[in-house]
Amino acid sequence: MIDGELGSFLRTRREALRPADVGLPTGDRRRTPGLRRAEVATLAGISVDYLVRLEQGRDSHPSTQVLGALARVLQLTADDIGHLQQLAMISNGTELLCQRSRSVPDTVRPTVQAMIDNLDPAPAFVVNDLSDLLAWNDAYERLVRPLGVLDDPRPNLLLYLFGDPRSREAYADWDAAAEDLVASLHEARRGPGEANDLADHLVAEYPEFASRWERKPVGSRRIGTTGLRHPDVGDVWLAFETMQLADEGHRLVVSLPADEESAASLDRLVGRRPGGLRAVDAG
Repeated sequence: MIDGELGSFLRTRREALRPADVGLPTGDRRRTPGLRRAEVATLAGISVDYLVRLEQGRDSHPSTQVLGALARVLQLTADDIGHLQQLAMISNGTELLCQRSRSVPDTVRPTVQAMIDNLDPAPAFVVNDLSDLLAWNDAYERLVRPLGVLDDPRPNLLLYLFGDPRSREAYADWDAAAEDLVASLHEARRGPGEANDLADHLVAEYPEFASRWERKPVGSRRIGTTGLRHPDVGDVWLAFETMQLADEGHRLVVSLPADEESAASLDRLVGRRPGGLRAVDAG
């Protein structure tokens, strides 16, 4: 841990809050800004003495539970929590993210939507940590709409893959796609709290998800190839690249045909002249 930095950071965030921010009466005038240590300690479920030791740098090994409680009470942003993790340097500090007070947003900024629209005719979409599809372009819609991926008003790739029987036919590499999405949700458990609820639901409803979840796969692919079986143009193999967006938990996935046959199929699908999309080497 960086000497004194953790305590100083916690103290600045405590002093930045007003009693009303945490539901406390304003009361009498305060000689110092922000919340009192006793108020923070009570809300976080720790002793005042322990909070004093943390702020003064006399305790350098707080548990993830304590830090998570303080992150909640101090209403830390995601950036604050990331910095707190770096300061604490605890081996399992990513668990702290489960305590954050704000969820991953479920919409994309207009500039992101405009960007993916301009990627046509390459299929592109934005997904969050829970595998919710947040935005997509026309090429992606033409590719997956006939497969049932977008049937739900709030489409989710995990729910489609494990809950819709059509997914078995839609994905030429269903097992690989399943492994990737389960691994991605494991990573999201260290992110938005809603991931726990989604995982519990999938475990209870779908044995194939439960067996994969129990193995705790990690390291979902961010690049690679995947195959889709389209009812009109047949098998389409796509080389995909995944990019992290500035919005917390959002990933942009862009695909190009992985072979010449798939390139011709996508050209027909999106109504482009032959050669509008070039096959790329996924290696």
